[in-house]
Amino acid sequence: ARCQCKLDPRERKNCGYPGISPVECRKAGCCFNTSVLGVPWCFAPRAKKVEKVCPNDPHARINCGFPGITAKQCERKGCCFRAHPADVPWCFYHRVVEE
Repeated sequence: ARCQCKLDPRERKNCGYPGISPVECRKAGCCFNTSVLGVPWCFAPRAKKVEKVCPNDPHARINCGFPGITAKQCERKGCCFRAHPADVPWCFYHRVVEE
């Protein structure tokens, strides 16, 4: 995403080699910007911010447990636990969303 390439030029981490073209740089998953001298023009993008959330829709749940699993057992597995409604998994995986 374009916003991942908007960072202070002093924070740029080199992602290419001398003379790399914009096309080759972007093919490598990097950002390319020649507007500032003395810093890398081909540089690593800012890391995406992601967050783990427990889905609100009970029908979007993907089972992470087994029948009769307790909340403590489920959470030990790193999963979400909600003991309602019936007929859907109570222990289920998080969803990862980009912020």
